Amino acid sequence: MNYKIKTSVLISLLTINGTIATFAQSTKSITLTEAVQLGIRNSKLLLQSQAKSAIAEATLKQFKERRLPNASIAGSYLRVTKPTLAVLFNTNSSDSSGSAAPDISQATYALANVSYTLFDGFKNSAAIQSARYLKQATAFDETTDRQQVMQNIIAAYANLFKANNSMALVKDNLNQAHQRMLDFERLEQNGLIARNDLLKVKLQESNIQLSLLDAESDLHIANLNMNLLLGLDEKTVLVLDSSSFVLAKESQSLSYWEQQAADNRADYKAIGLRLKAANENIKSAKGGYYPSLSLIGGYVALNVPNLIRVSDAWNGGIGLKYNISSLWKTGSEVNLAKAQMMQTQAAQDLLSDQIKLQLYQSYEAYLLSIKKIEVFDVAIQQANENYKIMNNKYKNSLATTTDLLDADVQQLQARLNLAYANADAVVAYHKLLQAAGILQQ
Repeated sequence: MNYKIKTSVLISLLTINGTIATFAQSTKSITLTEAVQLGIRNSKLLLQSQAKSAIAEATLKQFKERRLPNASIAGSYLRVTKPTLAVLFNTNSSDSSGSAAPDISQATYALANVSYTLFDGFKNSAAIQSARYLKQATAFDETTDRQQVMQNIIAAYANLFKANNSMALVKDNLNQAHQRMLDFERLEQNGLIARNDLLKVKLQESNIQLSLLDAESDLHIANLNMNLLLGLDEKTVLVLDSSSFVLAKESQSLSYWEQQAADNRADYKAIGLRLKAANENIKSAKGGYYPSLSLIGGYVALNVPNLIRVSDAWNGGIGLKYNISSLWKTGSEVNLAKAQMMQTQAAQDLLSDQIKLQLYQSYEAYLLSIKKIEVFDVAIQQANENYKIMNNKYKNSLATTTDLLDADVQQLQARLNLAYANADAVVAYHKLLQAAGILQQ
């Protein structure tokens, strides 16, 4: 009787705690599609990807601006001491003994220079093209990150779905176990069963209570993880839509998915663009072997009171510059650029192998998940029938209490397996879409 009271109190406490938690926390009903959309809007990973895209855009703009003319203006006003001036050449003057040095105490000058590079060995044009490729690559990187965010949300939604189902099934099983314990108590009091059988039933109820505590903990963790991914308040209780896990079985072959991956994998397209950028970097490095040719022009104004005044001194022309040290310095830059290109090429080959493996694993995992659902569909029917038979046998003293309890555990496990298999199949299918590069579609 004491055990009966304790069990009733525990179930009541669980119900009360759940009711209090419901009032204390806000609830939000959300479908899988809504969760994905909300997660994308609030994803910190995508904010980081957008920042990388902004950096790539700024870098491209920086290289483009290098093609614009360079212009500078400088001017100074100087106070100077009285200089000592000596005329060192013959002025052809018949009498220079009376000449005196001018009184100089200040000087003013202004300079303006403009230059425009006509040819720099194709260094800047190659750098611009490289930056353009890298900007396009970051756009594909953002697509890859977006698909990863989507997959993470789908997996988290599935985990929360499984936690909710586990909680509901364990609660239902606990109610059945509690009712069975009450029935066995009455039978034991009337001397119809041995006390050992009653203890077995009570032990099973205790084990289910422990399973319920584990299920509650898993549910809280899964709910918190989902809230963090979606950018919601941590205490929000999410109510999921079970129709999100109705899976339409696909019949496409592996070759279909391989073609999809070849056409749509954003990360493979990104590394292809980085390979092109690395090739442009080689061209830019080789530009050091060439001279530079520029249009130059300027203006000079100078005023030294009592000595000289220069104005309207415009100048213009063509400037040619060649850095002789580039003959022995440029080679190392070219070799470095070639090594970086080799590294990118190796990364592309490695990614190609990884895509093939990911696609095959995802395809096999999806097929396996479909087969599991078919097996668990049959298993749950068998478990239900087995429990009915064992229950009848037990009532007719043809089966032991242990047999009955085992049948009950098998029935619960079959129900859990089917619920988990349905959720896992949805995750596996979306993982296959991600491996093929079409999850975003």
